[in-house]
Amino acid sequence: MFLYASIFLSLLVALLAFYYTQTHSAMPSLAAIRQSNAAFFRSKPSVAADAPTAIFVGGTSGIGEGMALTYAKYTEGKSNIIIRIFASMPAPPGDGTSKLAREFVQCDATLMKNVHSATQTILSKYPQINYLVMSPGLVTLSGRDETHEGIDRKLAVHYYARWKFLHDLLPSLKAAEGKGEKAAVVSVMAAGHGGKIDLDDLGLKKGYSVSASMMTGPTYNDMMMESFAEQAPNITFIHTYPGFVRTPIGASSPSRALRIISHVFFPLVWPISVSNIECGEYTWSSVTTTATKPGAWRIGSRGEDLGKKNYFGGEVQRKKVWEHTVEVIRAALASPAPERPKAEVQK
Repeated sequence: MFLYASIFLSLLVALLAFYYTQTHSAMPSLAAIRQSNAAFFRSKPSVAADAPTAIFVGGTSGIGEGMALTYAKYTEGKSNIIIRIFASMPAPPGDGTSKLAREFVQCDATLMKNVHSATQTILSKYPQINYLVMSPGLVTLSGRDETHEGIDRKLAVHYYARWKFLHDLLPSLKAAEGKGEKAAVVSVMAAGHGGKIDLDDLGLKKGYSVSASMMTGPTYNDMMMESFAEQAPNITFIHTYPGFVRTPIGASSPSRALRIISHVFFPLVWPISVSNIECGEYTWSSVTTTATKPGAWRIGSRGEDLGKKNYFGGEVQRKKVWEHTVEVIRAALASPAPERPKAEVQK
């Protein structure tokens, strides 16, 4: 059995390597991507009064961390970054009296009430936002796992929380755009890797499966970006696929099987994977280079425009998903808090 499994994994890696070389051979090099990113941020204001503000949802490790650190490097610390402070992140310049922020807002994104609280905290301090980057993830092989708000935890992190963050912070993004500054939203999910959705089972309450969840999240993200692009036509909305990235998400999964698989699988795909910092460079290139005009974009793992490749949306689906999402989040915010266990009576 072990021999067959080894042969299968070896063939899989060989096929992935072949696919990788065929699809990425004509794309810009990482060095070229870095030059483009550096040139973009050098052209932006650098004084504290005009410092851009970036919000990183899920930026405490993995892809989000790579995005945050890459951003901090190119802005040379001259920016407001709302996320955990990393030891290697450039500090605000000056003598320590700078008003530039490095802030971490705690939020369990599986609960919409928590997301609402986090966005209100952010809005109270930052009425103008330039970049919203969302990359929270949850990998599990378990079935539907509802929070007390009635939303599956995996879908909450991969879609509903992102919709809520974007919905609430959109006024601050519009404020930045209204002043002639760059405003962009990036949702790191799986552009080009979604599937058809069942309009009679939005939210997957009836037909939940691991595969259905994997296919649904990306398609919902496509339509989320398109819907918000209609509301804010001068802002850039990007749904990206990061590809194989060396992150701890598999090893930290609540699923024991996935933790075991990650220890075997990721060493095999190491040659065709990228670090979280390299992923940050490629993903930022979607903002700095690929998305040449405002609107909704679908971007691949090397910053390339996917267009409508493997697209499963449409006007009818987009409207239905929007209405469904509004109702789900309304119900979640109105749901009662879970009862706390009664304390034992001391004798």
